[in-house]
Amino acid sequence: MKTDNTELFTRTPVPRAVLSLVIPTIISQLITVVYNMADTFFIGQLGDPNQVAAASLSLPLFLLTTGMANLFGIGGASLISRSLGVDDKQRARNAAAFSLWSAAGLALCYGLFIALFRSRILPAVGANEGTYAFCSKYLFWTVTVGAIPTVLNATLAHLVRAEGYSAQASFGVALGGVLNIFLDPLFIFPLGLQIEGAAIATMLSNLIATLYFIVLILRGNFNLSLNPRHYSLRGGIPKEVLLVGLPSCAMNLLAVFSNVMMNKLMVSYSNAAVAGIGIAKKIDMLAFAIANGLSQGVLPLIGFNYSARNFPRMRAAIKMTLLLSLAVTTLGAILLFTCAGPIVRSFIDDAETVRLGGMFQRIICLTGPFTAVTMVIITIFQSVGRKVQPLILSMLRKGGLDVPFMFLMNALLGVNGTAWATPMADTCAMLVALALFVPFWRRIGAETSAEAVRRLN
Repeated sequence: MKTDNTELFTRTPVPRAVLSLVIPTIISQLITVVYNMADTFFIGQLGDPNQVAAASLSLPLFLLTTGMANLFGIGGASLISRSLGVDDKQRARNAAAFSLWSAAGLALCYGLFIALFRSRILPAVGANEGTYAFCSKYLFWTVTVGAIPTVLNATLAHLVRAEGYSAQASFGVALGGVLNIFLDPLFIFPLGLQIEGAAIATMLSNLIATLYFIVLILRGNFNLSLNPRHYSLRGGIPKEVLLVGLPSCAMNLLAVFSNVMMNKLMVSYSNAAVAGIGIAKKIDMLAFAIANGLSQGVLPLIGFNYSARNFPRMRAAIKMTLLLSLAVTTLGAILLFTCAGPIVRSFIDDAETVRLGGMFQRIICLTGPFTAVTMVIITIFQSVGRKVQPLILSMLRKGGLDVPFMFLMNALLGVNGTAWATPMADTCAMLVALALFVPFWRRIGAETSAEAVRRLN
């Protein structure tokens, strides 16, 4: 393997290696969340709950682009890191080209689908007379026009990170986020475009970030390939990429389904309830971003050392990641719980929305540490090429448990009960994750001991 990051993967002390990979990833994830929150924040300054509700109703359809990026990005990153661990550069190039061009094609089809069928799709996700036109404008720019740059931005970040260039990948993601934060108020207020301006800002920021990644790869010392001639369906590449990436994609798809069900239940109360849960969900994304950043950042380190059969180093990286994620997300949950009211009020000056949003946030934020454990375990299984365990856990986290809990708790406790579905589902998913992870951990420990004995002999 000829890459500048051999030292990082093989000999750099594990704490320093983990931190060098996860800190930039966490920062970029947090900036991404901030820019997603920026749409809601600046739209909220208009003082119109209908536009805030429209952004919340549109979010599930926009999140599908993240699912596409995870399908090809995480699946491709896992295969690339494992290929480099056994010095198979050509397979890494083929995996990168397959992931990139497949992601672009799927994003194009999705954007056209939303454009053609939005008149049927939007009512199905909860849009009504007060929100339909706003949803339509928002999705035109973020999905119909913006699906390809949005998907490629995130996909390329995963692929660059697979070679250990976490800082460069994180800079690209952060670049899009920072641009969106600056462009949002410009398009919303001086140009008077309101929610449509927020959508245009999102599209442009993702486009610029995508161009950054393309230039980075073309000019840098990467094993990745953007050349369509390296696109290959041979050697089990599609199977490896798609099956490993499927759990993360499924998590996003089920998150979309979960959000749609949540919004449909909330809209039966009021648009203020929809706006409140939308703001609370956006704020809770901070905890998810930390867990996601930790897990995605450490994926190439685990995958490389698993492939190279350096199990002690792999186990040390896993231990540190789990402890770090628990500590950080616990502190985050405490902050979000104690400051719920002021945080929600900063988004919109509407008394009913603030009351409901603060209540929802206090409930949802309790699940942060549980989410962190589950996300790290999912990523561990993905990094070593496992398919079944991550898929099971992804389906449990979203859709498999929380939707039934939503209807049950809504029937028992009304609008408050609906919000309790999230922590209930995440707690159950964490318990299942631990049950699946412990046997794997013990087996790797046994292989570590056996490897040590072989070396002594």
